[in-house]
Amino acid sequence: MTQDEIIEMAKRAGIVVTGDAVLKLCQLVAEKEREACADICDRFQARDVGMQPAECAGAIRARGQA
Repeated sequence: MTQDEIIEMAKRAGIVVTGDAVLKLCQLVAEKEREACADICDRFQARDVGMQPAECAGAIRARGQA
């Protein structure tokens, strides 16, 4: 994720982007999300049942949905 993308998302969320703290927060959130997505793929692989990329993608997209 680029800095410009982070700034644009912050603006869309109504956050006034001032200083590096907001950008750092966004970067930390993005890093945490990447790790969570990678963990989903790791768990699929650990099942050793011939993980299909579409299965992993579906699980990632389902994150946070009730």
